[in-house]
Amino acid sequence: MKPTYVLALDQGTTSSRAILFDRQGVPVAIEAEPLRQIYPQPGWVEHDPNEIWRSQLTVARRVLQNAGVTPSSIAAIGTTNQRETTIVWDRQTGMPIANAIVWQCRRTAPLCEELKRSGVDQQISEKTGLPMDAYFSATKLRWILDHVPNARARAEAGDLLFGTVDSWLIYQLSGGRLHITDPSNASRTLLFNIHERRWDDELLAHFDIPRHMLPEVRSSSAYYGEACADLLGAGIPLAGCAGDQQAALFGQACFEAGMVKNTYGTGCFVLMTTGSKAIASSSGLLTTVAWELDGQLEYALEGSVFVAGAALQWLRDRCKFFVDMSETEAMARSVPDTGGVFFVPAFVGLGAPYWDMQARGVIVGLTQVTEPAHIVRAALEAMAYQSRDVLECLQADAAMPIKSLRVDGGASANNFLCQFQADILGLPVERASVQETTALGAALLAGLAVGFWGDKHDVASLWRADRIFTPAMSANERDKLYAAWKQAVVRAGGWSAVVM
Repeated sequence: MKPTYVLALDQGTTSSRAILFDRQGVPVAIEAEPLRQIYPQPGWVEHDPNEIWRSQLTVARRVLQNAGVTPSSIAAIGTTNQRETTIVWDRQTGMPIANAIVWQCRRTAPLCEELKRSGVDQQISEKTGLPMDAYFSATKLRWILDHVPNARARAEAGDLLFGTVDSWLIYQLSGGRLHITDPSNASRTLLFNIHERRWDDELLAHFDIPRHMLPEVRSSSAYYGEACADLLGAGIPLAGCAGDQQAALFGQACFEAGMVKNTYGTGCFVLMTTGSKAIASSSGLLTTVAWELDGQLEYALEGSVFVAGAALQWLRDRCKFFVDMSETEAMARSVPDTGGVFFVPAFVGLGAPYWDMQARGVIVGLTQVTEPAHIVRAALEAMAYQSRDVLECLQADAAMPIKSLRVDGGASANNFLCQFQADILGLPVERASVQETTALGAALLAGLAVGFWGDKHDVASLWRADRIFTPAMSANERDKLYAAWKQAVVRAGGWSAVVM
């Protein structure tokens, strides 16, 4: 029987998801499982690697069972993942030696500062397209080797493996036969030369990382092997892999240079496709691999906002301002504006274009008449302001006019946010009809590898807009609000250095 679906495994920061896509790129079944967040200290964030794997396997089995789909109906499995999150496990047993250090974790900020003082950060940036920051994997891996008992000795003896979440999942799915990654994930480690497509010995030396810990780098769209038959009932091909934001860029069909997408999730991630050219940023953005397809590397510029939807989670879980995220749109619309309140959610520092590891969250402009609705509205507006920060830098670095912004992610379902984003940018905002664009990108990459779809032109024709939001705000009001936002950011800057 001819396969009729592709299965995407989307392992994110707060949940593991499994989604079945048909030949039209439409999700026909979705299952999700929340992922526990572990906070050992302020600024530290961890996950249990075994919980990551168990939750991902659980939803993969459940989506097949609940949809009544047999394994023979699945053409391939594509994986996409939270990037930079770092896992080390035993080569023989497959057991992790410590919790995963999550991309948000700031514990290695002092090591980053130490490496900057040694003068290697410029060379690292030239080779990787990334700044020296605790966001990326290399210092997390170094921390594990230096702080977990016997880890370094075991690593140097060849007994330990390193991987980001994609590598960990594919290793588990293949029963330990595959220890691989793709260039989009490798390019987020500070260890991968994005111009020469290889792990770089000089970079490994700077971070004191044994080379044999690293996974093999394979194409983002290729047949890698098969999932163990006892996991899902058959040996389904493993054929696609990309970091979550690059997968979303692919799922949004941003194939032409200058096309831009923004994903509103735990963080906020704005990417512009730059084609076969890796454009160095002078504005604090990241130069990253978008994907490798048909033997060709394609690149992107990226601005990463560390805290976006996570600010709403904080207002829900810690402040008890609302019960469900769906309430935030009505709350934002219940007040005419924020009443002068600005919320800079720098809980773990500020990402692009500021790269201020010492920044911390601030809410400014509070008065005796401030209500929870004002603060909720300010949190939603903060997503749009931070996105404008990044888009202005994208346009300057790439010297390409941005015609529109394609959006996805959970918070993009909020019509207030999308309209405010269009207003504060002065650009149309196009919301994809398929909100699961991250998973869709992984599915498309896997499907292309096994002939489920023909080529990029075929998958580009699948993209549809759910709604287009056009700017309705005057240029004068837009500029006034954005100037106030920039002042609020100044007040958040360097705060942890002040109080420590």
